[in-house]
Amino acid sequence: MHYIVFDLEWNQAPCKEREVKGIMFEILEIGAVKLDEEFNVVDSFHSLVRPQIYKYLHNATKKILHLDLKEMRENERPFDEVASEFLEWCEEAPVFCTWGPSDLTELRGNMEYYKMEPLCSGPMEYLDVQKLFSLECEDGKSRRSLEYAVGYFEIDESQQFHSALADAKYTAQIFRNFAGSKVLEYCSYDTYHLPENKADEIYHNFPTYSKYISRKFKNKNVAMSKKEVYTVQCNHCGQKAARVVKWFSPNGGKYYLAVSRCTEHGFLKAKARIKRTDSEMIYVVKTVKSITSAQVKTIKDKYEAAADRERASGSRHH
Repeated sequence: MHYIVFDLEWNQAPCKEREVKGIMFEILEIGAVKLDEEFNVVDSFHSLVRPQIYKYLHNATKKILHLDLKEMRENERPFDEVASEFLEWCEEAPVFCTWGPSDLTELRGNMEYYKMEPLCSGPMEYLDVQKLFSLECEDGKSRRSLEYAVGYFEIDESQQFHSALADAKYTAQIFRNFAGSKVLEYCSYDTYHLPENKADEIYHNFPTYSKYISRKFKNKNVAMSKKEVYTVQCNHCGQKAARVVKWFSPNGGKYYLAVSRCTEHGFLKAKARIKRTDSEMIYVVKTVKSITSAQVKTIKDKYEAAADRERASGSRHH
């Protein structure tokens, strides 16, 4: 086993109207560091990419990247060539690691645009070092900048941020602090490609919660009618839990909450996030975790408030 810690820099259309269908962000630079299973740095990779879609830097990109697109158009190699070399350098079955959830999505998206063989046909497991930092060093919920984490570990900042190789090296140095830590059990899933069918859906039990990633559905009503979506199983023992508070949405359908109770492990909160795809379908990311009696009361209060809003809305329509 080995780890590939990588970072990408990319550009985008100057405005929504000039966005090319199928590729919102065009990768301009790939930087990566290879670690062995003992977290030793064994190699690095870096290459610029010839811009072929968006020929001028977006104003926001221009502020943080120090790249000359005219020079790159004349001297650099196209994306499919660079990406193929990068993936060959990665070797077989690497564990990809990134700072935040975006880089793997954009790599897979650019590969699809250039009709390259996909890395994976469905959700792809990887390690989000930004999330691991929060789990190991903070509250598990906050998401800090790379610069913040570099400062936290007092890492030498002699390399310029927002350069793909420099950021990959910084991320790798942060990641090495988690060698042997239990936070490495908390992998993430990139959902650029979703499960094709029910059999391919993701079920993953972590130490403190469980996660389910669904296939695509026509709409949220169809999704919430499916047994695999609405059923709540204990994340400790897998037993089907009895409903205490039925599914409801406190915010107009962006996500749904429910409370159930396992006979052995007590109260459980289920949260079903509704995610949209590019094709205007939806999929569900459901998490289940243990909660206290006080937290149950808070959710019950939210349920009553949502019910009151629904009744008030119904009376207005009548």
